[in-house]
Parts: sequence; structure tokens; C-alpha cells
Amino acid sequence: MQMDSLKKKIAVAVTAAVLAAPMSMGITPAPAEASWADLAGAVIGGAAYSAQLNKEIKYINDTEEGRNEYFAEMKKQYGVVDDWNLNNRLDGIMTNLTSAIGAVDSSIYKKPYQYFINKDESFNAFCTLGHNMSVNQGLFSYIDNDDEIAVVLGHEMGHGQKDHPAKGAKRSIGPAVLSAATGGSVLGNIAANLWNNRGITRPMEWEADNLAFTYITHSNYNPGATAAIWQRVIDKMGDVSGWQDAASDHPSNSDRRDNYEKKLQEYSNFHVSVKDGVVSVNKKKFCTPAAAGSMSSKERAYFVEGNLAAAFHNGHNKSDAYADGNTVMLGAQPILTCTSGDENASVLAQRLNELKDAAQ
Repeated sequence: MQMDSLKKKIAVAVTAAVLAAPMSMGITPAPAEASWADLAGAVIGGAAYSAQLNKEIKYINDTEEGRNEYFAEMKKQYGVVDDWNLNNRLDGIMTNLTSAIGAVDSSIYKKPYQYFINKDESFNAFCTLGHNMSVNQGLFSYIDNDDEIAVVLGHEMGHGQKDHPAKGAKRSIGPAVLSAATGGSVLGNIAANLWNNRGITRPMEWEADNLAFTYITHSNYNPGATAAIWQRVIDKMGDVSGWQDAASDHPSNSDRRDNYEKKLQEYSNFHVSVKDGVVSVNKKKFCTPAAAGSMSSKERAYFVEGNLAAAFHNGHNKSDAYADGNTVMLGAQPILTCTSGDENASVLAQRLNELKDAAQ
């Protein structure tokens, strides 16, 4: 079945940038061929158009043919990066995340994600209708470890698992249809509603964040990366909220970081915490990691917290801490590899043994 003229208009005019659930870290560019006049012209009547729009969204979102056609349109709009190394990394991350999500939500296997790297150099990734995803090439320049990239993509897949792109599209189109029925500017309302808030609500953002934590803790990625990525964003961009004109619909970067830090505390059975870059075990200072590589001290602290949280969660704390070269181990769990600026690994291992069994 070929897409009819309305399907073609939607696939071009309402592309991934419009119907997507973005990570809220960068701006996805407008589709070059988008024609709001075409879309506005398709609105014959509010109720009729709403019904037709729902039909087309269902076609793209729920049929294999529709999502494949839509995926092809996405590639045309954004361009495809063929870099073997980047694609190999992305394949590995998506494979790991699919297994992690499958452990808690087997529906992912009924509609596996399709994805590609686009040519945009800004920091973003997005999930749109039909479990179609695209990752900006710039994301790999901004983040140099797969753990944090997995958090970004886990967030997007959380949107996909809960069908946020379809729900957001219907929510955003609605006010424009209403305006058409009351004589308002369809063109202005579509532009305002879709480009300002994309239909992705604050509750949807929180749900995707929380799902990402669940997915990461069912993978081999460091759960501390969930808070660390937002500390990195704060270090680079400041404590702003989401999209430039959609800040009211997105949590602040620090709120998202702190939400994850509280989850890490809970995951550790409340044995571990981080505040202002200081890692504490049983409410006593364990260490303040030095900045290393591209990571600030505060960003790195969340990775240490994540390793400690995993150790306590999985029972490794019942074993002794020890130094294996420059790496502090707690049982079978690596905690941190010391670099210049850190305390000696043996000193930290001894301190961890003193703290880990202390009563809170």
C-alpha cells in the first residue's frame, strides 16, 4: 500500500523533528522541506482532520510498512553518517539496551528500534513514531564514554516504550485543530504548539528519565552515569531547562541530576551518597575524586557512587576492599581507578573497609 497524499504531507511536514521525543539537550533542526501551508491546507474540518491525523499516526506508528516509510523519510531529511566506528559503537549500545529493556518489558521485541546516526553536529538524540530513532553525530563528540550515551538513548527508548511520540503529536496538533474550527490561524497555532513544546510533557520527561534508570540498572553500564551525564551538561551548558522556548515543560538539569542521585542512594540501600562532589559511605566522607580526562571532579564522583551503589546492591560489600594496582576494588566490583590528583588506592581501600560496615 502506498502512502496517499496526506500521508506524504505528514511524512514530510511532520517529520521526526516535529513528532519526536527529544532528549532536551539541544535543538533538532527544522525539516528543510517542511510545508506548513500544505499541512494547513489539509485541514478541511477540525473533527475530520483530527480523525484523519489519528489514522495516519496509527499507520506510521503501528504498522511495519508505515514505520519503514517514515524511517526512510527521516534519513532523507537528516542525512546518514556511515562512519564504521560510530555505527559499531551505536550498535553495541542499542543491543545492550534492548536486552536490558527486554528484562523488564518484553514488548520491545515486538517492535525493535530502527536507528541511524545523522549528520547534525549538535548534542541530541530523538525517538519518534514507530520506534524510529536518530542520534546526532555531535552526541559522540560531546560524550566520550558509552555509559552516558546509553543513558541518553535509554531515555529516548523510555519515550518509545510508553508511546510518548504518538501521544505528544496528538496533544500538539489538537490546539491547532481547535483554532481552525474557531477561525484562528492554523499555521500559527501548529508552529507554536509543535515547535515550542513538541507535545512532550514534564510528566513524560520524568517517566522517561526514571525508565532510563531502570534500564541502566539491568545492564552492565555504570548506574552512576545517569547522574553523571546531567552533571556534564551542567558543566558545559549551565543549569538550564530543556528546549530554549520549552523550558517550562522540562525539568532543570540539576533537578534531573538530583533525581538520579536519590535513586542511586536508594539502589545502594542508602549506604552511599554524593553531595558537591564528595562521595560518602554510611554518611562519612570516602573521597573527592579528582578531575580526570574530560570529566570534572563532580561528574566523576557520580561514577564512583554508581560503582559503590552496585557493590552494595549486589552484596559485594560483604567482601573486603583492596587495591589492585591503582584500582580500588570492593569484592569483585571495581570502585575507581586512581589517577594523579586522587588519593592512593591502598589508602582509599583501607578507608572503605572502615566505612562500609559502619552503622548509619
